[in-house]
Amino acid sequence: MDNKSYQDFYFKKAKMQGYRSRSAFKLIELNKKFNFLKKGIKLLDVGAFPGGWCQVASQNVKNGQIIAIDKKKIIQIKNVKIIEGDFLDENTKKKILKFFNSKIDVILSDMAPNTSGNKSLDTIRTNELCLSILEFSKNTLDKNGVVISKLFMGEDFEEIKAYAKKTFQKINFFKPNSSRDNSRETYIHCNRLNS
Repeated sequence: MDNKSYQDFYFKKAKMQGYRSRSAFKLIELNKKFNFLKKGIKLLDVGAFPGGWCQVASQNVKNGQIIAIDKKKIIQIKNVKIIEGDFLDENTKKKILKFFNSKIDVILSDMAPNTSGNKSLDTIRTNELCLSILEFSKNTLDKNGVVISKLFMGEDFEEIKAYAKKTFQKINFFKPNSSRDNSRETYIHCNRLNS
């Protein structure tokens, strides 16, 4: 499937199924592989705009709590608390912790910076965001919790992998079929914090 066909296929599929973005299918595939969207969990979705991942989460997480956070304004989604703000800002992190008032079960991040056109720089910036998610999870995630974050294959990939191995008992990497073939993105799945 060439790039244009890919875009048309997932774009049309998202429209037909009522998802706000094609990336919803990435989360569906990730959950099918790792089975982390469960009833009653506390879930944080970072970099959530326009809300495709939250739509999938809200369909699967019954009687749970979901927060979506992004610098861009997200239109309301049923059973999702939306925070407009920068995840890297300490005040935003305080709002997250205040809302949950306990450890978080699942932290998701499909965050990526605005692209600069420089692949190497974009990779570094995206991977810095991934690292910030892993660092945040050390003190906020339930000990049996799950983190899933986007990262790019690049020069600092091994550094993130090493940090994740030190922090978590289990780590995996997975590239969904709904990711573009020519994309360097993959997703890290981490669970069970080291005590």
